[in-house]
Amino acid sequence: MRIKNVSIVLAGSAVTATLVASPAGAATSPLPNPSVTAVLNVQKQAMANGAPGALTRIDSGTSSYRISRGQADTAAHAAMDADRRFRVGSVSKSFTTVVLMQLAAEGRLDLDASANTYLPKPLPDDRITVRHLLSHRSGLWDYTNDMFYYTVPGFESVRNKVFTYQELIDLSTAHKVNNEPGAAHSYSNTNFVVLGRLIEHLTGVPMATHYQQRVFEPLKLRNTSYVHPGTAISGSHARGYLRQDDTTLPLVDSTEQTVSWGQSAGAVISNAADLNRFFSSLVSGKLVPQAQLQQMMSMVPVNSDGTQSYGLGLRGRKLSCGVTVYGHTGTVQGYYTYAFTTADGKRSMTSMANTSNNGTVNTVLGGTLEAAFCGTTVAKADKFAPSDAEGFTEDIAPQVVRH
Repeated sequence: MRIKNVSIVLAGSAVTATLVASPAGAATSPLPNPSVTAVLNVQKQAMANGAPGALTRIDSGTSSYRISRGQADTAAHAAMDADRRFRVGSVSKSFTTVVLMQLAAEGRLDLDASANTYLPKPLPDDRITVRHLLSHRSGLWDYTNDMFYYTVPGFESVRNKVFTYQELIDLSTAHKVNNEPGAAHSYSNTNFVVLGRLIEHLTGVPMATHYQQRVFEPLKLRNTSYVHPGTAISGSHARGYLRQDDTTLPLVDSTEQTVSWGQSAGAVISNAADLNRFFSSLVSGKLVPQAQLQQMMSMVPVNSDGTQSYGLGLRGRKLSCGVTVYGHTGTVQGYYTYAFTTADGKRSMTSMANTSNNGTVNTVLGGTLEAAFCGTTVAKADKFAPSDAEGFTEDIAPQVVRH
């Protein structure tokens, strides 16, 4: 096996790109080769727009690309590297979906039954099904719209707080619904908090145990954990930095927190290698039976041009080279994540930038999908960045427009 290591220093910022190459004559993917240069350009743009650092890992066949830039810890001036752990935010929703789909395959629940069938305290509308929750079509209000209306004060108020699932659900149901059940896609963290409550009530087993026994251990995800309500990330990890709404103020270190406000909607910790293995294994049929997997991957467009879609706990992204990749995005205070794989699981990519509440960085980081799966150099950030007039939204407080 040939190994190529490249280390570059640009303007005092460490840049590392490592390729562990395939043996000569090994089969290659029909996709264009990933572009390391394009990934580095995306990371450079992310940093230019406020991210302390960024990392990307691409696994394609027997080749692995580890690409990183900037700092994982600004106080210690520690360089970012692609093996560090981080909070994955809403990528957790795909882990939760796997647990639920396994239960469905075991005959323990019906996706098209009313969710109230399996809940100790009913939702206000019996028509909301388990499938509606999984596909963000329940209409339930996202309680994070209120909780994080003001980004940093909201975060600091819950950083060390421990919620029950029901407390979070009650925050949601105090509001009117966004729409009738099944009428429209309306992203809401409430849906996956309800699913966590449902799973625990149905089985009598904590989500942490389900994750460990049904996903982490079978796939040997040694860098993946669910420590709620613990606040620390163990081992080598990237610190997270939250941008304030007043962008003239310094970033806030948001690394330590319970993520109790998110739990089954957003509290998993992992690294790029484990996320690539998770999504590759998922689409390859190693986690759920084919019937359940097909339902997860049955996508409905959620934007006007059809390039973005949502199934059951999975996002789909149609790229410029015609390929559709499957996975999830993640936002949690201080971290943006993109984790996606091809339909056959033969090429997977995870990217992370250690900041949030920054729509430009989030949009720019998505360019690593094109670089990884299409080998394409993406346009400059200013072409896609949200304007001050338009503002931006994200998976935390998804109905609050930021500027």
